[in-house]
Amino acid sequence: MSLKNYIFVTLTFLFIQNSIAQRNFDHYNRLGLTGGFSLYDINTSDLNTKQGSGFTAGFTTRGAFRNDFDLIYGIDFFSNNIEIFGRNANNSFETQYIDYNLQGVQIKFLGSYNIIKHHLTLEFGPILNISGKLKVDKEQFEDYILDGYTTLKAKDIEGVSPVNFHVMGGITGGLESFRVSVKYQYGVTNMLNKLNDDELENTNFKGNSSTIIFALVVYF
Repeated sequence: MSLKNYIFVTLTFLFIQNSIAQRNFDHYNRLGLTGGFSLYDINTSDLNTKQGSGFTAGFTTRGAFRNDFDLIYGIDFFSNNIEIFGRNANNSFETQYIDYNLQGVQIKFLGSYNIIKHHLTLEFGPILNISGKLKVDKEQFEDYILDGYTTLKAKDIEGVSPVNFHVMGGITGGLESFRVSVKYQYGVTNMLNKLNDDELENTNFKGNSSTIIFALVVYF
């Protein structure tokens, strides 16, 4: 995604956040900043992947909804790394995992069940994931042939589907103004589907993202 698109999505979210907060969450509404560390992989039988790491940072709002439930909505910027096995096209004995990077934004709308109000919650819900290309980290590996194929190059799979839906579940605990969380995201849509529109060696790519996130949030 371009910088212009990041700015547009951020401003749109902040406008919506402000509108919803004023209308619905006058009783309890906290705006916060969040950041964390991620472990990222793609569940697929079409590529030989190795889990990588990354980071996430963004804005979040928590508001009281009803009884023991809160609503959480926010936007996160992310940068995730993953490794995919390949070999040198000119020397089949020269093999290695190739580094890829995926960047984008996520818009989340989660439900939160208060086990201990303001201190311990279970959180779950949908996420809209908007990303750029799955970029080969180093240009020298772009022409490597991916494991299991004869002509598919590392750079050929950069154009993954830019819009995907995820579901998230996890637990958050701490103080009213500072909390830590562990959450898991699963991509319910096929993030490799756009590759099937290209004239590649494989015409039936299928893969779903899998992400573990360790994060902290500070509320104001």
